[in-house]
Amino acid sequence: MTQDGPAPRRRGRPSRTAAAGPDARTRILRAAREEFAERGYDKTSVRGIARAAGVDAALVHHYFGTKEEVFAAAVELSFEPALAAPAVLGGPVEGMGERLARYVIGVWEDPVSRAPLLAVLRSALTHEAAAKVLRGFVLRRLLERIAADLDVPDPALRAELAASHMIGIALLRYVIRAEPLASEDPERIIAMVAPTLQRYLADR
Repeated sequence: MTQDGPAPRRRGRPSRTAAAGPDARTRILRAAREEFAERGYDKTSVRGIARAAGVDAALVHHYFGTKEEVFAAAVELSFEPALAAPAVLGGPVEGMGERLARYVIGVWEDPVSRAPLLAVLRSALTHEAAAKVLRGFVLRRLLERIAADLDVPDPALRAELAASHMIGIALLRYVIRAEPLASEDPERIIAMVAPTLQRYLADR
């Protein structure tokens, strides 16, 4: 405090009136996922995320920085279940394709995990900055870990082919909702997809 009034606040630091607290970061991420899902990447703003989370915009900048960095954090949170995929691929080579197909379809079939994944994919399909964040995360955090566990030639290519197959199914079934795939029994999809994934991941 000076004689002329309160000292200026540093850029990016939350004000004392911001609704900070141990769960503020969680609220911001939850609000970010909802905003990106509802408005898309272009129309989502840091101010809008802050308003939805009930915090000062400075607090969003304090925790995450730019909108792209908020989106990156939302991507990581949304794809957290997918990070278990390398563990799913462990174990006997036989049945690897079925285990992966069952796991991925299971994540998408669960409404709780499906909603944020839809938000991330829709944003990535309409904005290059969002696509760049998702691409970097998938390549760095997910596919590299899967490839490291594969005992086949060209493991990185095999992992990308498997991922492209499952992402294609997710887009058609859950985003575009193309029939008859959108209404097909998940068990039948798993049975039909598993042999192809098995060939990608284990066939030498």
